[in-house]
Amino acid sequence: MSTPRSTARVVVLVVALVLLGGCGDGGDATPGAGQAEVRRVVDGDTIDVSIGGVEETVRLLGIDTPESVDPRAPVECFGPEAAAHTASLLPIGTVVHLVRDVEARDRYDRLLAYVYRRHDGNFVNLALVRDGFASVLTYPPNVAHADELTSAAAEARGEQRGLWSAC
Repeated sequence: MSTPRSTARVVVLVVALVLLGGCGDGGDATPGAGQAEVRRVVDGDTIDVSIGGVEETVRLLGIDTPESVDPRAPVECFGPEAAAHTASLLPIGTVVHLVRDVEARDRYDRLLAYVYRRHDGNFVNLALVRDGFASVLTYPPNVAHADELTSAAAEARGEQRGLWSAC
C-alpha cells in the first residue's frame, strides 16, 4: 500500500527521469528539470543526490569500487582513495545528468544511473574506470556502456593506474 509521500516521491522521480538528458544548456549551475544535485558522496560508486527536492541514493552503473564504508566488510585496498576521487569529480552541489539503463533500481532501492557532470559532460562512471579507481561490474540487462568501460579498464590495468598498481 502506498502512502501519499511515497506516491509523490515516485511521481517526482518519474517526471525527472522522463526528462533526463533533454533539458538545460549546460551553462549554469542551477539544476533544471531532469537533473540532480550532488548532496554527498557515500563511497566510490554511490552518491546521494536531490532530484526536484527528493533525496535519492544513486549507484553508478557498470562499475565497482573497493569498499570503504560497508559496516559488514573491511575497508578494501584503494577504497578510501576511490571515494576521495569520486568526491573530487562530484563535489557537493555539482549538477549532474542521471541516465538510466534498463533497470531503474537495484535490490537496495538505489537509483541505477550513468552519471554525467552538467558543466562539462564528463562521464563520471567512465572517468573512475579510466583513472584506475574502479573496475567494471556489469549486471545484465544494464549493459549500455559495457564495452566502453571494459576497454577503459583494460587500458588502466595495462598502465598500472590507481588500484591496479596498489592492490
